[in-house]
Amino acid sequence: MNRGLLIGFAIIVAAIVSVALMFGGIYNSLVQAEEKVSESWAQVENVYQRRLDLVPNLVETVKGYAAHERQTLDAVVQARSKITQMNIPHEVFNNPNALTQFEQVQQGLSSALSRLLVVVEQYPDLKANQNFLALQSQLEGTENRIAVERRRFNEVARDFNTQLRSFPNNVVARWMGLKRKSYFAADEGARVAPKVKF
Repeated sequence: MNRGLLIGFAIIVAAIVSVALMFGGIYNSLVQAEEKVSESWAQVENVYQRRLDLVPNLVETVKGYAAHERQTLDAVVQARSKITQMNIPHEVFNNPNALTQFEQVQQGLSSALSRLLVVVEQYPDLKANQNFLALQSQLEGTENRIAVERRRFNEVARDFNTQLRSFPNNVVARWMGLKRKSYFAADEGARVAPKVKF
């Protein structure tokens, strides 16, 4: 009987250790996945910061050529100012409303920059200026990087969300207090095809 009790105890201990190891593995994989989301978000912020850093130089270059386009220049400066004054929560991707607000402010800058580049078309000397051309090229490259990093962020967030919702991960995730990560969405109006007239 002593031997049977010892075997039963060993089985219970082995089961507890197996469950603990399984939960530990799940916990570690969820932590790694969440860190990938944080890392990807940091890269999104990095490319948005690059764009913010380019804006003052672009505005100063255009200002010398297009002095009477003050309203457009002011719109760019104000849009940039809104972004720098925005209090972004550390983990904005855990809050869909904060991410939407972040996207709207960034879209405001994108829109202002687009209007500025349309204004530039009216100034052939500015379009030929080497500083402006270099800044325009950097800005275009940065916009492409933003799109790439947003896509990568969405992929990493999708992987995390999938892992989070899978069983038995969802049990451990609930215990850890982990939440789904928000995605970047298409800009408003992106679903409406532009009308082209010839």
